[in-house]
Amino acid sequence: MNQEIALALLRLFDETDTEGWDLHAFFEFVAGDDQAKRIAVLDTVDLLEQYGYLENRGSDFYTLTADGMNAAARGHLDEGS
Repeated sequence: MNQEIALALLRLFDETDTEGWDLHAFFEFVAGDDQAKRIAVLDTVDLLEQYGYLENRGSDFYTLTADGMNAAARGHLDEGS
Protein backbone atom coordinates (compact mmCIF):
# COMPACT_ATOMS: atom_id res chain seq x y z
CA MET A 1 0.00 0.00 0.00
CA ASN A 2 1.25 3.49 -0.78
CA GLN A 3 1.72 4.92 2.74
CA GLU A 4 1.91 8.52 1.50
CA ILE A 5 -1.41 8.29 -0.33
CA ALA A 6 -3.01 6.31 2.50
CA LEU A 7 -2.12 8.94 5.10
CA ALA A 8 -3.19 11.76 2.79
CA LEU A 9 -6.59 10.10 2.41
CA LEU A 10 -7.00 9.51 6.14
CA ARG A 11 -5.92 13.05 7.01
CA LEU A 12 -8.51 14.56 4.67
CA PHE A 13 -11.18 13.71 7.22
CA ASP A 14 -9.48 15.47 10.11
CA GLU A 15 -8.07 18.43 8.20
CA THR A 16 -11.45 19.31 6.75
CA ASP A 17 -13.63 18.15 9.65
CA THR A 18 -15.67 16.19 7.12
CA GLU A 19 -17.37 12.96 8.18
CA GLY A 20 -17.43 11.31 4.77
CA TRP A 21 -15.80 11.54 1.37
CA ASP A 22 -16.62 10.01 -1.96
CA LEU A 23 -14.09 8.42 -4.27
CA HIS A 24 -14.21 11.33 -6.73
CA ALA A 25 -13.21 13.78 -3.99
CA PHE A 26 -10.30 11.50 -3.06
CA PHE A 27 -9.16 11.67 -6.69
CA GLU A 28 -9.48 15.45 -6.79
CA PHE A 29 -7.69 16.19 -3.52
CA VAL A 30 -4.98 13.51 -3.65
CA ALA A 31 -4.32 12.68 -7.31
CA GLY A 32 -5.44 15.62 -9.42
CA ASP A 33 -5.22 14.78 -13.12
CA ASP A 34 -2.37 12.28 -12.68
CA GLN A 35 -3.82 9.02 -14.06
CA ALA A 36 -1.23 6.77 -12.40
CA LYS A 37 -1.86 8.43 -9.05
CA ARG A 38 -5.63 8.00 -9.50
CA ILE A 39 -5.11 4.26 -9.94
CA ALA A 40 -2.91 4.25 -6.82
CA VAL A 41 -5.68 6.10 -4.91
CA LEU A 42 -8.24 3.50 -5.97
CA ASP A 43 -5.97 0.63 -4.93
CA THR A 44 -5.16 2.34 -1.63
CA VAL A 45 -8.82 2.99 -0.81
CA ASP A 46 -9.56 -0.70 -1.39
CA LEU A 47 -6.75 -1.70 0.98
CA LEU A 48 -7.70 0.90 3.60
CA GLU A 49 -11.19 -0.58 3.61
CA GLN A 50 -9.85 -4.14 3.73
CA TYR A 51 -7.58 -3.32 6.71
CA GLY A 52 -10.36 -1.50 8.56
CA TYR A 53 -9.21 2.12 8.26
CA LEU A 54 -12.14 3.17 6.05
CA GLU A 55 -15.73 2.00 5.98
CA ASN A 56 -17.66 1.92 2.72
CA ARG A 57 -21.08 3.49 3.12
CA GLY A 58 -22.22 2.72 -0.43
CA SER A 59 -22.14 4.66 -3.69
CA ASP A 60 -18.34 5.14 -3.42
CA PHE A 61 -18.82 7.03 -0.13
CA TYR A 62 -16.40 6.33 2.72
CA THR A 63 -16.12 7.21 6.40
CA LEU A 64 -13.15 6.95 8.71
CA THR A 65 -13.09 4.19 11.32
CA ALA A 66 -11.57 4.50 14.79
CA ASP A 67 -8.45 2.72 13.47
CA GLY A 68 -8.30 5.22 10.62
CA MET A 69 -8.55 8.14 13.04
CA ASN A 70 -5.75 6.70 15.15
CA ALA A 71 -3.51 6.10 12.13
CA ALA A 72 -4.06 9.66 10.89
CA ALA A 73 -3.22 11.06 14.33
CA ARG A 74 -0.08 8.86 14.64
CA GLY A 75 1.07 9.63 11.13
CA HIS A 76 1.53 5.99 10.16
CA LEU A 77 -0.38 2.79 9.56
CA ASP A 78 0.11 -0.38 11.57
CA GLU A 79 2.92 -2.61 10.36
CA GLY A 80 0.77 -5.31 8.76
CA SER A 81 -0.79 -2.93 6.26
